[in-house]
Parts: sequence; structure tokens; C-alpha cells
Amino acid sequence: MYINAIGHYIPPTRIGNDYFEKVNGLTPEWIEQRTGIVTRSKCAPDENVNTMAFDAVEDALSRCPYGEGEVDLIVASGYCIYDSVATVAHEVQRKWDITGAKAFAVTSACSSFINGLEIVDAFFKAGMATKALLICSEHNTYFSNDADPKCGHLWGDGAVACCLSAERVADSDHKVLAIMTEGLGQVGKGTGGVKLRPREEGITMPDGRDVFLNACRYMIYALRDVLGSTGLQVNDMTKLITHQANKRIVAQVAHMLELPMERFLNNIEELGNTGSASAALVFSQHRDDFSKGDKVALMVFGGGYSCGAFIVEI
Repeated sequence: MYINAIGHYIPPTRIGNDYFEKVNGLTPEWIEQRTGIVTRSKCAPDENVNTMAFDAVEDALSRCPYGEGEVDLIVASGYCIYDSVATVAHEVQRKWDITGAKAFAVTSACSSFINGLEIVDAFFKAGMATKALLICSEHNTYFSNDADPKCGHLWGDGAVACCLSAERVADSDHKVLAIMTEGLGQVGKGTGGVKLRPREEGITMPDGRDVFLNACRYMIYALRDVLGSTGLQVNDMTKLITHQANKRIVAQVAHMLELPMERFLNNIEELGNTGSASAALVFSQHRDDFSKGDKVALMVFGGGYSCGAFIVEI
């Protein structure tokens, strides 16, 4: 499977740490020390999951060597929704008038993007599709409670979109060397670790320590799994990208892998936790910084729990 183009959209509004001292009592210094977050992205009143998805898809298609008319599979992946009936996939299909394509949504918390990628790969291998749009749009601030001192200060918004093909279509394509995902509902706090209940308390994280410990453990587990299937080693990776949940998680993963932080790409300082879009969003932001032959590993951990990883050769 090949990534033909990747695009993204990040709302221009930034909310600084000073704001949260007023609403939940956490000082800017405390937030930065504990999370690494300085600002976070926030949708404007006229933006939502769908509008961000449209902008990300437009960005991806502007770089794609073929047009949307060749797309025969549209997958939306993520846990934030605007409408659970007309999914992001269907809204994109309608906006670009993509006829004859399969369209559906998948979710597995912050592993959703990689779950979607794995599903696209399975459709390709089964001969059921040849070109796909994979879209991940997360409007966390729509559901978050800023006054919650446990996690109200963590969340940011953003979207990413990929054009994918079963076969190489251009020299500029990036090859996906390996993908894995795994459900971890039986591990630790599992299904109670992170919650999103819109009619009750929104996004909550009752036990951040359990999330922290399992995120570090299982992102490394996922990375080693995909490396094992390719014969590559950690040191063969030019750059690594983790789910952008907490800068201290990134630092701990780097420590456990015995790698310097310089090998890791991040955006959490500016954007906060952008959910299942986060790791792919970092990749898209650096899409013009990679060189031919570079290998990039992306690894994620999601509430529920779940994990996943994939390796891209530029």
C-alpha cells in the first residue's frame, strides 16, 4: 500500500495555558511541566468535524497525482462526530460527488487512524478497492470540559487526510511497510481509562497514571511488532512519531528505547492532544522535510484501550 498524498487542517485559534488558571486553577507552569503543552488548537464557532475534514481532504487532493474520481473507498476514522448517521466519509463523498465508492466510519479511540489504515490495506489486498481516501478529524474541544482539572487543559482540534493506493502510482509515493493494531480492552483500566459521553461529562480521563503507564508500554510493544515483521531495527528509523497525548509520554518512550528526543517529531507543545489525528498530523506537517529512503515509524495508544503502529518508507 502507498501513501500518494497527505494533507491536514489545523484551526488557527490557539488557547494558552493562562486561560486554564482562570477556569480550573492550574498554573501555566504546572500544565507545561506535566504535559509539555503551551497552547492548543481550537475550532472557531463555524468549524466542526466536517469542515476540518473538507479542508484536510482538499489539501491532500491538491498534492495527489490523480483526481477524486478514481477513489473507490472512503474511510472516516476517529471518535469525535458531528453526525453519527451522515458520517465524515459520506459528507466527503457528497462534497466531491464521488460516485460508486464504498463509504463508512471506524473508531477505536486514539488508535482510529491506524485502524482505518489497516482496513484500507485489507480492502486493497482483497481486491475490493484500488484507491482510497482515509480521513481523521477530531473536534475535541466540542466535547471537553475546560473546568476539569484532570484533563480539561489537554485537548486540541485538527484533521488529516490521506490518498492511498494499492499499487505505486508516482515516484513521490510513500510505501507503507507494515501496520498493526490490537485491542487492549482487558488491560489496566481499559474501557474506563478515557471516556467520551456527550450527554454526561464530555471527555474525561479518570486515571491519568494508568493511561500514562500503558501508553508507554504498548506503543513500544506495537513498534516492536511492526519492526519484527519487516526485519528492521529501531535505529533504522529516521524519525519516530508517537500519539501526542503528553510530552512526558514521548520522553519516557524515548528513554525506554534508549533514543534521544531529537529522533522524535512532536506538535503537542502548540496543538495539545488532537486525538487519533495527532501522529498522522505530525507526519503531514513534516511531509516536505523527509528525504527519499527515510523510514518513519508512527505509534499510537488509545483509550479503551488499544494500540497500533505503522512504518512508512519515503
